[in-house]
Order: sequence, then structure tokens, then C-alpha cells
Amino acid sequence: MSRIEKGIILNAPIERVFNYIKDPSNWTKFWPSLMKVNDIQTLPNGGYKANYEYRMAGMRFKGEGEYTEYVPNNRIVVSTHGGINSKLTFAFYPVKESNQIERSHVTITVEYDIPVPLLGKLAEVVINRMNEQDIDLLLSNLQARFLVNY
Repeated sequence: MSRIEKGIILNAPIERVFNYIKDPSNWTKFWPSLMKVNDIQTLPNGGYKANYEYRMAGMRFKGEGEYTEYVPNNRIVVSTHGGINSKLTFAFYPVKESNQIERSHVTITVEYDIPVPLLGKLAEVVINRMNEQDIDLLLSNLQARFLVNY
């Protein structure tokens, strides 16, 4: 299983950042390789379940994601299965500063399986590097979204 963990500080209060990220219909706006999210359903835990289409290394994968953990303004855990089995964790932390500007630290952890026997070990290294760049771009897109203080 491969794992990527990265974080960023955004110029917005946690509630605003959390409310944006929690909505799966926003994910294609900030996640570069996520091509489509549809059939979104609200779950009893407050999270969501949805179908997705994702591009990795020039291949398209379709599957379903479900919020297995949902703690408002704190944590979202999404498990996906189908095309790619993965676990996505978004963690949200307030950033306290003396100038009274509310900012948020968001960490994303992505754990995923690559079909190594199918692709080969060298391809796994390349795909992991590509996915790490994708997460960097995802964080940059979020930063651009919250660049200006509310």
C-alpha cells in the first residue's frame, strides 16, 4: 500500500474550509485527477457516498467512495473501492495567531493500492511520484481558493 501525507495552511476559518471540502460536488474543482463525482447521497453520519471517475497514469478508474468517519470541523475519512481501493483522510486544525486572523491547517493523507503485478515495480515508483505531484497541486488549488481572507 502506498501512502502520501501533506498539509497546508489556508487563509480561512475551519468552518468555511471544512464546509467546502466536505461537499463531494466541490472535489473536482480542487482535485486535478478527479474527473467526475456523481450519484451523491447523504449518509446518516452526516457524510456522503458517491460514485467517482479518476485518472491515474493515463488510465481511468471508476468506483465508489463513502465517508466512513465524519466529525464536523475536525476530520473526514473516505474509503473508496472499485477502480482503486483507497482511504482518504482530511484533518482540520485551527491556527491561532495573535493578529486575530482565523486560519486553518488541513492535512490530507491518501493510502492506496496499485495493482503492482499488473503494472510492474518500476511503474509503481512512477505512479507514486505522479500521485504525490497531484496532491501538491490539490493543495495549491485549495490555497488559491482561500487565498483572500473572507
